[in-house]
Amino acid sequence: LRTVVLEGYAPGGQAGSSSLIENFFGFPTGISGGELAFRAQLQAYRFGAKFSTPAQALSLTLNGGEHRATLRVEGCNCLLHAKCAIIATGVNYHRLDAEGRENFECAGLYYAATAREGRLCSGSTVVVVGGGNSAGQAAMFLSECAKKVLLVIRGDGLSKTMSTYLSRRVAVKENIEILTNTEVKQMMGGKVLEAIELENTKTHERWMVQTPAVFSMIGAKPCTSWLPPEIELDDKGFIKTGLSVSNLATWKTVERPPGPLETSWPGVFAAGDVRSGSVKRCAAAVGEGGMAVEGVHEVLKTYS
Repeated sequence: LRTVVLEGYAPGGQAGSSSLIENFFGFPTGISGGELAFRAQLQAYRFGAKFSTPAQALSLTLNGGEHRATLRVEGCNCLLHAKCAIIATGVNYHRLDAEGRENFECAGLYYAATAREGRLCSGSTVVVVGGGNSAGQAAMFLSECAKKVLLVIRGDGLSKTMSTYLSRRVAVKENIEILTNTEVKQMMGGKVLEAIELENTKTHERWMVQTPAVFSMIGAKPCTSWLPPEIELDDKGFIKTGLSVSNLATWKTVERPPGPLETSWPGVFAAGDVRSGSVKRCAAAVGEGGMAVEGVHEVLKTYS
């Protein structure tokens, strides 16, 4: 295959910004998301993949049996032709609904907990917002350098949203405090974040916390707004694949059923977090990528 990888920002997506991934096969002591993404890119280079970064996909069309992607590269629009396409555009972070939030983007409000952010908040009280694995991993990582970590969650506990192994570690870590039924209502400071206001959603009690850093890990929405209507989405905007699209009109004239990761548009596949029904884990995304490539080979056989 002659493969082109189009990347809007940097390889790895949400996984690439994770401070520590502990449940990826082959890394018993864990690995940072940035290091994993770097190794993956080197490996792809070795197998001949061509990378274009940054390259934003603006649209996707089908013309004469070829898929055509309109791209924005270095301020110019260009067109890329391919027999098959794999959509692995992932998700974008949700934003905190807190007064003053927009004043502290990258000046106290962060969406990744890496070594750089760890150094910035060394010895301080920091706040992690979210109840999923990303939030738990960030809290554990930051607890090694911060004086105290406040884990703010809207629910009653972590059991329904975080892996058991991780929630247990978070619960017994001495300098992590879990604040349930709590939301960030306001963010304050000068040029950088200095304090936030929290509210208990049950008692409506409010209080101030002095902190230089808030880490927002409250989920994300799929990056699918650029896709044509022919690519079927579920009610949350994730791409449908496999059996869920087999009865659609686009497949009525095709002599084969869609592959497990093939979309409503024959020859276009989806893998990773952007796909409806995906389990939102790095290992699963890698596996889906491998399955999608196998599906590409099967489609290309029809051209030979």
